[in-house]
Amino acid sequence: MRCVHAISATLILFFSVFCFAQNWVQYTSTIDHFRILAPGEFTVDDFDYASEYGAVFPARFYGYEDGASHYSVTVVDYTDAQRIRLERTNSTEADSGSRYWEIEVRASVAYAAWNLRQRGGEITFDAYHYINLIEGHQLQMTNSDQSRTFAAIYLHDSRLYIVEATVPAGSIPPGLFQQSLEILDEDGNRIRYRNLVDAIKVRNAPGRANPEP
Repeated sequence: MRCVHAISATLILFFSVFCFAQNWVQYTSTIDHFRILAPGEFTVDDFDYASEYGAVFPARFYGYEDGASHYSVTVVDYTDAQRIRLERTNSTEADSGSRYWEIEVRASVAYAAWNLRQRGGEITFDAYHYINLIEGHQLQMTNSDQSRTFAAIYLHDSRLYIVEATVPAGSIPPGLFQQSLEILDEDGNRIRYRNLVDAIKVRNAPGRANPEP
């Protein structure tokens, strides 16, 4: 009997999520090479993203609000990291090494996760994650007003993707929003690696570096 009740509860949750998502749209960014299932059309804003070491990188914010619910994808462009690092005027002795542009990129997931933790609230999930073998990190937190935030961060080909959704207490978790993210190639096709070795090669080649002099 308990098994039947468990199956019934699972089916109810499945159909609730299905009905909830019926009016969602598949949003595609050809500029930032991603696709995601969203509850409505995003508004898009460009802004400057300050990195862990004080460099400023171009970024784009895709956001949607529905009452107290907020959905967003932030994309930080590190493809010109080497030039940006070399031209900055606020470097210190501690971060002025010639390879720090690589550190900026490779550490970007950890830094984005750290920024999310600084908001406060109770962290209920905080762990490594990947989509289509593209490495990243996921966090879930319960905020002071009992709303819940679900965030996922991925780094691919020198672009950082921060996917975030906050919903009121008691709402259906926005897992569909996170899990539907697809990172695309130059032709708009979904990137799906067959093994971690290939995926890590792309992650560990940060920035579009200029040849060494």
